[in-house]
Amino acid sequence: MYKKLLIPGPTEVSKEILEEQNRYLIGHREKEFSTLYGGITDKITRFFQLTPDIKPTVTTGSGTLWFDIVARSVVKQKALACVNGAFSKRAAQTLQACGKETDILEVEMGKAIKPDMVAEKLESGGYDTITICHNETSTGVRSPLKEISQMIRKDYPEVIIAVDAVSSIAGDKIIPSEIGCDIIFGSTQKCFALPPGLAVGLVTDRAIERAKTVPNRGAYTDMVDIFEFEKKQQTPFTPNISLLYALNKRMDLLLAETYDKVYQRHLDMANYTQTWAKKHFAMFPEAGYESITVSCISNTQNKDIKALNQQLAEKGYLISAGYGNLADKTFRIGHMGEWNLENIKQVINLIDEIWELGK
Repeated sequence: MYKKLLIPGPTEVSKEILEEQNRYLIGHREKEFSTLYGGITDKITRFFQLTPDIKPTVTTGSGTLWFDIVARSVVKQKALACVNGAFSKRAAQTLQACGKETDILEVEMGKAIKPDMVAEKLESGGYDTITICHNETSTGVRSPLKEISQMIRKDYPEVIIAVDAVSSIAGDKIIPSEIGCDIIFGSTQKCFALPPGLAVGLVTDRAIERAKTVPNRGAYTDMVDIFEFEKKQQTPFTPNISLLYALNKRMDLLLAETYDKVYQRHLDMANYTQTWAKKHFAMFPEAGYESITVSCISNTQNKDIKALNQQLAEKGYLISAGYGNLADKTFRIGHMGEWNLENIKQVINLIDEIWELGK
């Protein structure tokens, strides 16, 4: 049976978006493709209110690809990786796997990375790049990205700030010029509400200039090459054209809804879900640092999450258990992409009925 996805990704994709992928393919070196791709990057520029010094790009691959791009094209000597969950840990491991000297600032699961922690670590010096996960999908923690980035820009201006916003970009409020970071990237299967397969990167000119000084950038991960092709409204390698048709339509819909309304819709869903969670359970993230796109809820009543999903499936829905060793201790509800408050209320009402929480 078809199940509507309220997991932290991939998220629900509408028929309207799926049908966009039925278009005939075009040559990726033809003018027709440049018109399509240039239109997409222009829409991304307008939606995220990019200033002239911040350039968009769309790469074919998962968001994880950008861990490699940052490692191979941005880190010169030494990086600081901020770790507060499974996916920020993956970023740190990728930097190390690419042979880059990497120190790790790690906090326990459920905690956020905070400006004073970062400042204390950067004080020791020697770092040219820092990686931060804005919205840790495994724990539902939202770190204070703006405060961290502004502190770094003020006190450590030479450090390039690379941000994993895979599960928050296009849902949470992320305006790169206001935040002050250098690289923000995300995946299409989260808040963009597309199938998996594309990653969106927003990159400052100074990060591109840094990349020009870094040797051995690889091929697919060469950020200089990526942005040289952007000048021609093309990609270095064959892209997923079918998904680009879908992204083009999604950007039209996001622009029509407007940035502020997209953010408010996600905030409303988060507030409703988390108010419900606090009534019957508890939130896993430390107070004040809860994500607005995925709620990670402590299973304080020791409910059977697998059995819940089996019963939800009969109603046509799917939520997520906790990630990794949090599988039975937490459960997660993804409220991102095309979902709205009424949809979330319907699903939570079903959970109330199945678990008899209203009694």
